Amino acid sequence: MYHVPNKQLNAPEMTSSAFSHPGLLRRLAAIIYDSLLVIALAMFITALVLIASEMIAGTDASQQTDLTRPYVQTAVLIGVFVFFCSFWRLRGQTLGMQAWRLKLTDQEGGTPSIWQCFVRMIGATLSAACLGLGYLWVVVDSEGLSWHDRLSGTRLSMVEKAS
Repeated sequence: MYHVPNKQLNAPEMTSSAFSHPGLLRRLAAIIYDSLLVIALAMFITALVLIASEMIAGTDASQQTDLTRPYVQTAVLIGVFVFFCSFWRLRGQTLGMQAWRLKLTDQEGGTPSIWQCFVRMIGATLSAACLGLGYLWVVVDSEGLSWHDRLSGTRLSMVEKAS
């Protein structure tokens, strides 16, 4: 177990037992919850880019698909990064993580850096791309860490319910 400085603990929701290892099913449930939010975000960003492209180019959406695809993909990738990075940096939790009482910290229990958030996102993509092996790794890892936890120097912990 690692030492967590008292100054890093927020409010009464976090206690000394708040840093237990979350199981695989709890992690997957938070991922599913957040995926629904990310899909909605991607649809919203796509609509904004297509509307902006239509206003700038003066053509309808059916004529723009090949021209706007790189812009849409880039905007969605940036939007997803901002979504996760903002939540992880501000509270250590996305909405799905809040619902399932998970919190992301660096190895010392502090707020992860922007670089750690970026590496975690890339690592999570690789973990999923390897048939989910990076996620399944938490079952056999002695510290309950996934591949992307190890790559980014972060960890997920359980947070007790607030009284």
